[in-house]
Amino acid sequence: MIAIPAWPPQSTPRLFVEPPLTEGELRRVDGPQGHYLATVMRLKAGDPVKLFDDATGEWLAIAAEVRKRDVTLEVREKLRAREAVPDLWLCAAPIRKGRIDWVAEKACELGVARLAPVLTRRAVVDKLNLERLRSHMIEAAEQCGRTALPELVEPVKLAALLKDWPVERALFFADETGGTPALEAMRAHAGPAAILVGPEGGFDAEERDAIRAMPQAVRISLGPRILRAETAAAAAVSLWMGAAGDW
Repeated sequence: MIAIPAWPPQSTPRLFVEPPLTEGELRRVDGPQGHYLATVMRLKAGDPVKLFDDATGEWLAIAAEVRKRDVTLEVREKLRAREAVPDLWLCAAPIRKGRIDWVAEKACELGVARLAPVLTRRAVVDKLNLERLRSHMIEAAEQCGRTALPELVEPVKLAALLKDWPVERALFFADETGGTPALEAMRAHAGPAAILVGPEGGFDAEERDAIRAMPQAVRISLGPRILRAETAAAAAVSLWMGAAGDW
């Protein structure tokens, strides 16, 4: 029996685009994405491209016209609807460039619904390039086959975050001084949740007291070893996904 090649093939380029896609439309792709398709991937008329828009899902498009600096794609059919996203926020203090980029990538890969940078007293970074962080999340989603992106919100001070905290959302606080083992705590608190991770220097005593005073706060321990901030974020998210049945 002759095997029928998969269509579209696994090697098909995959891109995130805005605004939302519709069947039958012609979508012009230019800039770096156009260069990638035309020059790097050497796309030709008739070649397939996968597109996703973080709204409607993933679509199959066919190259209608290929030029040096842009490509026109005909959107043919929907391949998948936008995936369901677990209701988990990652509230992370900004850390050094490179490390915070890594956190953004892993937040996307692991399925976080929202990435919320939190400004704390001991943070060595007080400004973030949100456009760069979003680019890292998009690249991660393109490579990992995701059809949804985390919502990326503006940085907010810790006090403001706690003041406006939703009543129904558990706040798992990665407390370096100790707490309930993370997996045990997460299994005991179903429903909307968030994970709060501090900066390289941790939270100061006043910040820690303010977090602990929150009725939604659950102190968790991530084990006996000292973790860097970015490692703690990825570990805590992974544990929550496992407890929630997403893995």
